[in-house]
Amino acid sequence: MGPGAFPRAEFYEFEVSEDSLISIINNVKNENPNFILPQSIKMPDGGYMELKDGRSDSTSHWYKIYFHYPEKDQILLTWTRTNFNGKTTFAFAGINSFKKEWRWKPPNESFWWWKNQPDIDEFEQRILSKIKNEITTGN
Repeated sequence: MGPGAFPRAEFYEFEVSEDSLISIINNVKNENPNFILPQSIKMPDGGYMELKDGRSDSTSHWYKIYFHYPEKDQILLTWTRTNFNGKTTFAFAGINSFKKEWRWKPPNESFWWWKNQPDIDEFEQRILSKIKNEITTGN
């Protein structure tokens, strides 16, 4: 748990610059194209929306990165933020089952940790492990 705009996110810290981490994450997405969102996302109300990786504006602290679980019709919201000490925070901030409703569910939504753990475990196995591997091997 933490204060701010994403208090129930799951946080990870890496000893790399934010630019390096963003580049590594982009490499992971390019190597796993199923993680890349479609250009337009159909909303439950029939409209369409576009979600793009990046900062919302030049003053934003968070560089948002979206992942896609196409077989589950889910979008994951993650972000990076520099710690100004040579380290970067990477956060798993939300899951959205966009076919059913448009609501970001934080990975730590429930007070009971065991209710949150399946989503966190899946994220760590499918996405975070690949990012850590890229950092470790220097690919």
